[in-house]
Amino acid sequence: MTKLSSIAAILALVLTASNCPAQPPEKDDGRFFFFKNGDTIVVMGDSITEQHLYSNYLEMWSVSRFPKRNLTFRNVGIGGDRSTGGNNRFKRDVLAHKATVLTVDFGMNDGNYKSFDEKTFQVYVKGLQGIADQAKAAKIRVAWITPQPIEKKEQGSALQGYNETLERFSDGVRDIADKNGGIFVDQFHPYLSLLAKARATDQKNTYIMGGDAVHPGPAGQIVMASSILKRLDFQRLIARIVIDGPKLDTENCIVKDLTDDQDGTVRFSCLPSGLPFFPDEAKSILNWSPILEDMNRYLLTVKGLKAGQYAVKFNDQKIAEYSGDQLGKGVNLAGPALSAGPVADQVKKVWTAVQEKNRYFHDQIFRGVVLSGKGQDQYEERMKKMPELDAAVRKALEMTPHTVAIVPLGK
Repeated sequence: MTKLSSIAAILALVLTASNCPAQPPEKDDGRFFFFKNGDTIVVMGDSITEQHLYSNYLEMWSVSRFPKRNLTFRNVGIGGDRSTGGNNRFKRDVLAHKATVLTVDFGMNDGNYKSFDEKTFQVYVKGLQGIADQAKAAKIRVAWITPQPIEKKEQGSALQGYNETLERFSDGVRDIADKNGGIFVDQFHPYLSLLAKARATDQKNTYIMGGDAVHPGPAGQIVMASSILKRLDFQRLIARIVIDGPKLDTENCIVKDLTDDQDGTVRFSCLPSGLPFFPDEAKSILNWSPILEDMNRYLLTVKGLKAGQYAVKFNDQKIAEYSGDQLGKGVNLAGPALSAGPVADQVKKVWTAVQEKNRYFHDQIFRGVVLSGKGQDQYEERMKKMPELDAAVRKALEMTPHTVAIVPLGK
């Protein structure tokens, strides 16, 4: 690699670093993520929502990608519920939390697990419209989410049977979104395409989403979460760093102290604007979809390296190994960064804080008080702990720089 030896080049780097802001800027790839700073997002749905899988993934990706945004999430999913139930409990479960954003995911139970029936469909649509009317009155932004397909064991087309009903119900969700000015989120078809892809490889590929036919496991719910976030214009870029001799091009991060040692080691300090995320329990879906790298782009390019192998280290801990040619073309460090090192350690802390908060809210408040009817006094008493748990998430999200080193091996 060209040495950073000239005084002019070094001075340029120093001046660039000194003019950087204290925190990296947030950038939405030229678009605007649906969840804004200060939003309280209520996630409403049936048992699939109450599983706290896709909702936790939505939250974790959102807060870790935008750690400076003050986002608050509350899950009010109820097993067996339908759109009419969501409409009836809107005041209790949405307005009570002063929601500014609502995600609505009903339909699985609404179709009665039978062939499409127009009367049943109209009941479903009426329930959704009732939710829409109340949300508009409260000036709440709504993301209308289709149900995901069921994953049946029988061989044949993934669309046959109840999924044909769910597809028709998904059209109803689109109509409600269009009519009421909300965001339409089609998670049905991306999910179905993965089921079809697996079956095309081998008809015995059933339950690739985990769980059971109706209730996906982590693999299926990470598909749900990624589909939802993409439609909401989620920022998939964590950081982009291009080093070409003395030239440095960055996005969504602050890079300082760039050096090129005599032994060919390239070092710099990096403060990205956010963090990668992917749950270990969902990794089986990577056999069918590149969701991890698609949703997490920590891009590094180092041009001009000599031929050979290089270790990439975060804070002196090796996370990956690439050839000079690979680094010259560009690599995605998201997966390796999640496997070990300071980024992985911070992500684990945030993930633990998110899960603990949501577990307490569900077990002690929503199920423990609201749905058991224990009364307002107990509700208010237990809710006193929520600011502490929300603060724990935000504390874990405080970003600090890490040192990146590209070290030639075999020396």
